[in-house]
Amino acid sequence: MLHSLEAWLRAAAGRIHEQAPALTALDQAIGDGDHGINLDRGFAAIVTALDARATAASDASTSPQTSPIGETAATADLAKLVGRTLISTVGGASGPLYGTAFLRAATALATLPTEPPPSAGLAFVTSLEAAAAGVGALGKSTTGEKTMLDALVPAAAAARSALDVGAGAKEIVAAARDAASTGAAATIPMLATKGRASYLGERSIGHQDPGATSTALLLDVLADVVA
Repeated sequence: MLHSLEAWLRAAAGRIHEQAPALTALDQAIGDGDHGINLDRGFAAIVTALDARATAASDASTSPQTSPIGETAATADLAKLVGRTLISTVGGASGPLYGTAFLRAATALATLPTEPPPSAGLAFVTSLEAAAAGVGALGKSTTGEKTMLDALVPAAAAARSALDVGAGAKEIVAAARDAASTGAAATIPMLATKGRASYLGERSIGHQDPGATSTALLLDVLADVVA
């Protein structure tokens, strides 16, 4: 889990950098016009934090060793680092929302039993459900309001359904990716009732929500990583 999370974050930083202009263009139509710029900044900061973490771990390997923590706890610690980094570096609504998603995921991971260790699929579903709940609580929003929840909530539901029928991690993440992509596209005809886009009223119709789009992008990267 820990290796996959770090690999995903690094790959996501690269994809977001590539797609930053497109995400920003979506946001220019119905938002503040800085979604791609802000996420690019945030994920670049995540990579910097990962590099610093790797250096610290390398230095620690030459020092007296302490008892290692379990992989689930280490994954939760990394998710917490990511959440805090996003909140401190990303402007607009994206930082608090994505930061909260990772912080809630970290808390949920920390509550999973360690013996036996949870499967990667269960850890992912638990994290995704917690992230969706955290974003909804922070934004006081739900699906159908033209926000990132329109990708995140269907993704969590699809992942849970796949887990419940015994699917493996690859299939679970793929189900989440597909549902997020469909959910993001479904925001195009929606009337925005939350966030800056809601100020536009009827003019928000016909534009894909940038937050839902970046959510789908991140899950698409994760599906590539676990595959």
